[in-house]
Amino acid sequence: MSARSECIIVTGSAGLIGSEAAEYFSLAGWRVVGIDNNMRADFFGARGDTTWNLRRLTENAPTYEHQAVDIRDRQAVLDLVAAVKPNAVIHAAAQPSHDLAAQRPFDDFDVNAVGTLNLLEATRRHAPESPFVFLSTNKVYGDAPNQLRLVERETRWEYGDEADYHGIDESCATDQVLHSLFGASKLAADVLVQEYGRYFGLPTACLRGGCLTGPNHSGVELHGFLSYLVKTAIEGRKYTVFGYKGKQVRDQIYSGDVVRACEAFIRAPSSGAVYNMGGGRENSASILECFARITELLGCEVAHDYTDENRTGDHICYISDTRRFRADYPSWSITKSLDDMIVEIAEAYRAA
Repeated sequence: MSARSECIIVTGSAGLIGSEAAEYFSLAGWRVVGIDNNMRADFFGARGDTTWNLRRLTENAPTYEHQAVDIRDRQAVLDLVAAVKPNAVIHAAAQPSHDLAAQRPFDDFDVNAVGTLNLLEATRRHAPESPFVFLSTNKVYGDAPNQLRLVERETRWEYGDEADYHGIDESCATDQVLHSLFGASKLAADVLVQEYGRYFGLPTACLRGGCLTGPNHSGVELHGFLSYLVKTAIEGRKYTVFGYKGKQVRDQIYSGDVVRACEAFIRAPSSGAVYNMGGGRENSASILECFARITELLGCEVAHDYTDENRTGDHICYISDTRRFRADYPSWSITKSLDDMIVEIAEAYRAA
């Protein structure tokens, strides 16, 4: 696929993955049409505002064209895709918070599920041969991962059975589990993306992300764990740990590695593909372990409060098993370690 004549639509283009994708493809010579109406500022206030990132993007991505379209606006989405006729779509726009979804359920579902349907149907009508990559989430599995046998270690929860060593694979249950409304709206979108692949034959993929992070993340308490934690430590503010003794485990993946996974699929697509996407065991850490790494790497003690009440449906131990994606795209690999990401987030924040 020659980049020079290619065009890609990226939704959520001022967010973490969207901006990384927009810059990456622009520098590779693609025409990039970004869709983002800065709804993060509405969702999360000033700390969630992505205006700074859009400004950075327009300076660094020479072929970037911005469209402040709301993906809930069906006609606007249909008209834009009809006009652009993209060669690929990366759909990264979302309402990303469990807590906010419970407070604003209509907005959550309209953005995550209805917005995705609008983009899929627009693509089917006007660019049916174009690969469509959806940034889904591991929250489509609800609290099913908590049903695995777990053991408590000194600083983390760990899988108790050797068969689970590599983490959660794509066969994990999505039905009859507790999701949160956010998890439910993302699952609805995830199933739609699969169905447009399986039923209509569109080249679609769901990348079920774990904790996606990087220096361009506008992390807030309700979303963006590592980014928010690093910034909280640097500012000397208190971080609140919700339950599980701070031993709950997440795997972190660098935003650029996610974008390269999107590119790999775009170059060799299939229909209705589903992949877990995360940092894997090598980039997994509990909250307590992240505290220790931040202190060692940045010299910041992480002040924190603790409450026994965990967030509803929160994963106790979640490590992404990415072996299916690695098997289908063997040239793809993780390029940034957890330590690399902590340092980069800190350096970007201190330089801002």
